[in-house]
Amino acid sequence: MTYLVDDKNLTSQKFISFVNQIWLGQYDEAKTKSALSRTLNITAYDGPKLAGCLRILTDGYYFGTITELLVLPEYQKQGVGSRLLQLARENTPTMLYFGAQPGVEGFYEKNGCQKSLQAYEIPKERT
Repeated sequence: MTYLVDDKNLTSQKFISFVNQIWLGQYDEAKTKSALSRTLNITAYDGPKLAGCLRILTDGYYFGTITELLVLPEYQKQGVGSRLLQLARENTPTMLYFGAQPGVEGFYEKNGCQKSLQAYEIPKERT
């Protein structure tokens, strides 16, 4: 597995193809490209295949958040997500806050993450 911090070669097409294997949806290529340009993208590749991705949105000083940590199902439970979290910890200048999907809290706790603020959301339909 090859890991890249601040993967500048992560294209919107590659990311959409990857995400659709986990969260099937109709993703806009231009909006995806814009979103990727605003985050620190840490990726895991098995040869040319994108196997995992962690994205960080940060102001560089006060706040950082993991927008998502995604690993293809066939690569889960092989240490890919743990390595992506480790690289995030090593390569961000701020504390990181994030929400966890129900049922995966144990993964984050096993990787040294601590429960923190209660999470809330303001829902909005994706356009």
